[in-house]
Amino acid sequence: MTAPHPLLTLTDEVADALRDGGPVVALESTIISHGMPYPQNVAMATEVEEIIRASGAVPATIAVLDGRPRIGLTADDLELLASDEHVAKVSVRDLPFVVARRAHGATTVAATMRLAALAGIRVFVTGGLGGVHRGAQQSFDESADLTELGSTDVAVISAGVKSILDIGLTLERLETLGVPVLAYGSDEFPSFYSRSSGHAAPMRVDSPADVAAVMAAKWDLGIAGGVVVANPIPEADEIPADEIGGIIEQALADMGARGIHGKDATPYLLGRIVEITGGASLTANIALVRANARLGAAVAQEYAARS
Repeated sequence: MTAPHPLLTLTDEVADALRDGGPVVALESTIISHGMPYPQNVAMATEVEEIIRASGAVPATIAVLDGRPRIGLTADDLELLASDEHVAKVSVRDLPFVVARRAHGATTVAATMRLAALAGIRVFVTGGLGGVHRGAQQSFDESADLTELGSTDVAVISAGVKSILDIGLTLERLETLGVPVLAYGSDEFPSFYSRSSGHAAPMRVDSPADVAAVMAAKWDLGIAGGVVVANPIPEADEIPADEIGGIIEQALADMGARGIHGKDATPYLLGRIVEITGGASLTANIALVRANARLGAAVAQEYAARS
């Protein structure tokens, strides 16, 4: 491994694993600070790290604390992110500002990808991907996750594109950006809370070794950018697409009435859906993150073995 980037702070656990060529799995921190209520968020973050360790890989939760990008966090760091209301939501555009101001920031998918790549981590686990927002034809609202996937060499394991978004247009944008989209064990692309989306999977893989082979082939060919691995939520934990659809429409209407938009939209919608479902969507969210963590650890092991 090359020397760590001078602006990054790595825990000893992560630094040792990267030095030895071991499997490391990056984790975002926005899901902790802005995606779930306290204390479920810190419990989830701790549990996911333990799932990755138990599965044979090293977890590296990523955030910015006191202006320093951190690759791997302590228990106290996780508690701060989960409970401090002043932690900013940080995408790539926000990183320079938060670092310069020596502030705290929880990293989105895009920012986590960028910092993971700087640290030399190739596998990243999250809940759901950002993408093209509904009504983007008028608002031009697209997540920075898309442009980051088009340029940063990290494989992202998720339960698909968040179902509050326009999944069809998101898949079109990913195709334009040259990003391989792999559905794990499914011929249909999943939609976060649901195993189905009504959209066929662009490509199918059936094992962690299959995923690692695609990653290696892409980057060995010199094709820059990420790989999307869409892992359907376990069947026992899903909210069927026809059921969640009406709930999302209600949440979108409520958001429009409040005039919420931009980077505040996704946190509001996810929180409102939790309220409408009486917590069922939060239970599903936690279940899919657990499943993604197990798959991410297995993919990281397969990719490390190749390297």
